Amino acid sequence: MKNKIFLVLGAFLIFSVIGCGKYSEQKTGEATTKAVAPAGKTAVAAEAFKPFSIYTNKGAVDNHFIPSGWMGDTADIAFEDTFQENPHSGRTCIKITYSNAASGGNRWAGLYWQNPAGNWGKSKGGFDLTGATKLTFWARGEKGGERIEEFKMGGIGGDYPDSDAAGIGPVILTKEWKQYTIDLGGKDLSYVSGGFCWATNLDVNPDGCTFYLDDIIYE
Repeated sequence: MKNKIFLVLGAFLIFSVIGCGKYSEQKTGEATTKAVAPAGKTAVAAEAFKPFSIYTNKGAVDNHFIPSGWMGDTADIAFEDTFQENPHSGRTCIKITYSNAASGGNRWAGLYWQNPAGNWGKSKGGFDLTGATKLTFWARGEKGGERIEEFKMGGIGGDYPDSDAAGIGPVILTKEWKQYTIDLGGKDLSYVSGGFCWATNLDVNPDGCTFYLDDIIYE
């Protein structure tokens, strides 16, 4: 009788140890699959990437990044993000005028959307956009034929540099709205503080140019 009791107790203990071991192993495995935001990054990435807007309408609650990185002949840029005439969608779009004054002697100009404002890699603030496959935006020219040398994302260096960069250009604009796409396939998007950028120059726009942007979105 005693031997039977010992055998039952022994089997119970063995089953308990094996069962607990499997339970612990499973829990450990599950914990390692949970996403953890890297230090100094603003987490955005999720299991399925959701559209991440830079601009849809002035004052939209889901807008991100600030058009604060003025470059080149900055005095030659006129920027308005409340323009209401013929937006691509919604109430407003962005109107940009680049004059031919060459006020700083650079003969080119551009603008970065940054986070935080004015961040050239000197402070933390990049978003983790892992999972995005493209950056899309709509653009048109005032007359048609305006040439933008480059539209891009990323590329800011400094102490806290962007993890990657991608762009398209040159782009010749038409008078009608047209959607453009920056392919982000294979890019490291784990840290992006330079969300969007454009640049052009007087050599390709000797009289300056006016163009419009709308619905700038990571998808």
